[in-house]
Amino acid sequence: MFFPNLTAYMSSGPLVAMILARHKAISYWLELLGPNNSLVAKETHPDSLRAIYGTDDLRNALHGSNDFAAAEREIHFMFPEVIVEPIPIGQAAKDYLNLHIMPTLLEGLTELCKQKPADPLIWLADWLLKNNPNKPKLCHHPIVEEPY
Repeated sequence: MFFPNLTAYMSSGPLVAMILARHKAISYWLELLGPNNSLVAKETHPDSLRAIYGTDDLRNALHGSNDFAAAEREIHFMFPEVIVEPIPIGQAAKDYLNLHIMPTLLEGLTELCKQKPADPLIWLADWLLKNNPNKPKLCHHPIVEEPY
């Protein structure tokens, strides 16, 4: 009877589905969640998300896949168009950072040193938002097509 009750509860209102992408994401997320039963979580892991937001074994507030196979299956169910790629680690991560992150960050930090703003963290955050090379390009004038 647990699964039908769980299905009814999970579909009783809006929900938010997200994909967590990081090295060792599953173990990290499960640690943040705490035990499945929120009542147990309140006793043994009082700072866990389920202890804080859950109410009982059924209404435990959050879900986390138990292993990679389950995560992959659940991701494809909720997000059928998503391609699951491995998170780069080691040399692959360094190569990615050097190619895609460092040029923009170095330019921003250089400009930060030249400007010497009162709040450098906020200044750099704003600069990175404005100078993100992956930001979509917006067309500020309408494109008019000639009729055929």
